[in-house]
Amino acid sequence: MKKSKGIISLILTAALIVLLGFTTVVGFGKGQTGAAKNIKLGLDLEGGVSITYQVKGDTPSKEDMSDTIYKLQKRVEQYSTEATVYQEGDNRISIEIPGVTDANEILSELGQPGSLYFIKEKDSDGNPNYGLDTSGHYVLAKSMDELKEEESVVLTGTDIKSAKSGSYQDSTTGANENVVQLSMTKEGTEKFAEATKAAKEAKETIAIYYDGELISVPSVKAEITDGQAIIEGNMSYEEAEQLASTIRIGGLSVELEEIRSNVVGAQLGEEAISTSLMAGAVGLVIVFVFMCVVYLLPGLASSLALVIYTGLILVLLNAFDITLTLPGIAGIILGIGMAVDANVIIFARVKEELTAGKSVKSALNAGFHKAMSAILDGNITTLIAAAVLWLKGSGTVKGFAQTLALGIVVSMFTALVITRMIVYAFYAVGIRNTKLYGRIKEERAPIDFLGKRKIFFAVSVAVILVGFVFMGVNAGTGKGALNYSLEFKGGTSTNVTFDKAYTLKEIDETMIPDLEKVTDDPNIQVQTVANSNQVIFKTQTLDLEKREAFAKYMADEFGVEEKDITTENISSTVSSEMRVDAIIAVAIATVFMLLYIWLRFKDIRFATSAVVALIHDVLVVLAFYVIARISVGNTFIACMLTIVGYSINATIVIFDRIREEMKTKKRGEELDVLVNRCITRTLTRSIYTSLTTFVMVAVLFIMGVSSIKEFALPLMVGIICGAYSSVCITGALWYVMKTKIGKKSESAKVGTSKKKK
Repeated sequence: MKKSKGIISLILTAALIVLLGFTTVVGFGKGQTGAAKNIKLGLDLEGGVSITYQVKGDTPSKEDMSDTIYKLQKRVEQYSTEATVYQEGDNRISIEIPGVTDANEILSELGQPGSLYFIKEKDSDGNPNYGLDTSGHYVLAKSMDELKEEESVVLTGTDIKSAKSGSYQDSTTGANENVVQLSMTKEGTEKFAEATKAAKEAKETIAIYYDGELISVPSVKAEITDGQAIIEGNMSYEEAEQLASTIRIGGLSVELEEIRSNVVGAQLGEEAISTSLMAGAVGLVIVFVFMCVVYLLPGLASSLALVIYTGLILVLLNAFDITLTLPGIAGIILGIGMAVDANVIIFARVKEELTAGKSVKSALNAGFHKAMSAILDGNITTLIAAAVLWLKGSGTVKGFAQTLALGIVVSMFTALVITRMIVYAFYAVGIRNTKLYGRIKEERAPIDFLGKRKIFFAVSVAVILVGFVFMGVNAGTGKGALNYSLEFKGGTSTNVTFDKAYTLKEIDETMIPDLEKVTDDPNIQVQTVANSNQVIFKTQTLDLEKREAFAKYMADEFGVEEKDITTENISSTVSSEMRVDAIIAVAIATVFMLLYIWLRFKDIRFATSAVVALIHDVLVVLAFYVIARISVGNTFIACMLTIVGYSINATIVIFDRIREEMKTKKRGEELDVLVNRCITRTLTRSIYTSLTTFVMVAVLFIMGVSSIKEFALPLMVGIICGAYSSVCITGALWYVMKTKIGKKSESAKVGTSKKKK
C-alpha cells in the first residue's frame, strides 16, 4: 500500500466511525432511521402486546391445546421470533408479541382463528358442492356437516404444515405471478395426492373454505404427490400474503375467540436496557485498553475495527428488523468475542514472525495469511450451527441464531478487512518501528499438557458426575432435578388492580422482596399493563394457601380488595414441541459441524474430539446450573447455545496449528511433543480471547439487573470451561484417538514406524 492510499484508508476509517456513530445516536430523517433507539426490543426489555383467546365450545383435550399453541407460536414468529404463546387455565391461550403498542392492529393482522377446509367440487354422485351465486361469488351448496358426512372434505387445517406467499416468473409471459405456497403434513400429503389425482382427471377444482366463506377456488393442473402445492391466480402480493396468513391461522386444532388484549411493560424492568448498554460500553473500553497495551499499534487498529463492528451491528439490527432480547445480547457478546479472537490470532502470528526475525511488512503478510484458515474454519463452523438453529429452531432459539449469525459475519468482515486495512495504512504512512507492532519475546518452552491428561480427564468426569449426583439428590428431595422457571414448567399468573399506577422499579423495591417470601418463589416475573393500574405477577404454581397469603398481603399492605385480584394457572412458554425443535436443531448442527471439521481437517478424530469437548462444556455448565440452583428458562437455552459456539471456535484454533505443524514435522519427532508445542504456542491466544470475552460478560454481571446477573453468571462459567477444554482436553483427546484408537494404532512417533529402544 502506498502512502497516499494509507492516508485515504485512515480518513475513510475515521469517516466510517463518525457515520456509524451519527447513525446509531441520531439517525436520518424525521423517523431517525438507523438510530439505536429504533431497534426492536423483546418482551423482556420493552414489553409489547398481550392477547388472550378462549376456545369456542367444549373444553379441548390436552393434545389439541398443545397442537394449537405450537401452531400459534409458528404463526406469530412473523412478527417476532421472541413472541411467546402459553396456556391459561383449561381453555385459554395467551400470545405476547414484543415491540408492538397497537393491540387492535395485531388482532386484525393475526386474523380470527377458525376452521379451514379443502372441499371437492362434486360429491361421489356428481352433485356440485359449491357454485357461483347471482353476484358471481362462490358459495357452498350444502352445509359443512353434510359435506363432512359425504366425505367431500379433502383436507382440514390440521393437514397443513405451513403456508407462505411467494412469486415466480411465468415462462410464457415473463410476468411475475404472486402465489401461495403450501406444505402438507405426512397425512395431508397422502390425502392431497389422492384428491388432486381425481380432480385432475375430472378437470375439477378444489375449494378452500375458511370461517364461513369460500376464500379461494383454485383449479388442479397436476397430481401433487410431494405435499408441496401452489395456489395461483390473479393476486396482488398483499392478497397472496393475506391468503397465506388465513390458511396458517385456519390450520389450528380448535376454534378461538379473542376475549382481551393489553399492552404490557418490560419483564426485566426499565433499568435493564440502560444498565446493559452501560455495561457493554465499559466492557468495550476495557477490551480496547487491553488490546492496545498487549498488541500496541495492531491493538489500536483492532480497537478501531471493534468500534466499527459495534456500529455495524446496531445498524444491521435495525436494517434486518431483528428483535433484540437478553439472549440476543448474548449472541452479540459472542460476536465481539469472535471479533477479538480473530484479531488475537492474527497479531499472535505477527509477533511469532517478528520473533523469527522477519521485517514488519513480511510479518504482517505472514500473520494475516497463516491466521486465515483458523479464522475461517472457526467462524464458518459456528455459522453452520447458527444457520441450522435458525432453520430448525423456534422462538428464542431462532432469535438467538439471527443475532449470532449477524455477529459472526460482521466480525469476520471487520477482522479480515477493516483491521487489515487499518494496520497496513499505519505502515504505509510511515509507522514502521518494529517495537510498535509487538514486543518480541523468546518462544515459551512447551508445557506438558498431554502428560497431565489423566488428571484433566479425571477432573472433568468428576465435575460432570457431581452434577448428575446433585440432579438425583434434588429430584429425590422434591426440589426438581433442575430449577425450572416459568418458561419451562408454567405456574400461576395473578392480575392485581391497584388504586394507582406503579412502576416496575417501585414494584421491585416495595413488593417483590415480601412476595418472594409469601410465594416461596425467588424468580417472580412482573409486567405492568399500559394505561391502567393493573400489574401481572407470574410465579411458580401457587396452592390455595399461598394464593390466600398473596391476597392477604395485597389487602394489608396496599388495600387491594379480593375482587381486584384474578388468578389463572399458566402453561410453560417453552412448549414440549419447542424443546424438541431445539434439541433436534442442536443435534443437526452438531452433526454438520462434525462433518465440516472432518472435511476440512481430513481426519474424523479432529471432528470427534471437538464434538466431545463441546458436549463436555455443556455438561459442566449444566452441572453448575444444578449445583448453584440457577433458574432454567429461556436464557438457559441461549447460554448453552453461546457455549456451543464459543467452545468449538477455540478448539479449531488449536487443531489448525496441529494440522499446520504436522505438514512440516521433523523426522523422528514424537507426536506428544508436537501437540504440546502447538497447544503452548496457541496458549496466549486462548487466554487472551477468553479473558476479553469474560470481561464483557463480567461487567454485564456486575452492572446488570438481577435477571441479567442470573444469565451472566453461568455464561462466565461456560467461558472458563471452554478455555479449559480447548487447552487441556481437545488436544489430549485427539492424541489418544490418534495413537490408541483405530484399525491400526498409529505410532506415537511421527515420521518413523520404529519404536525407541
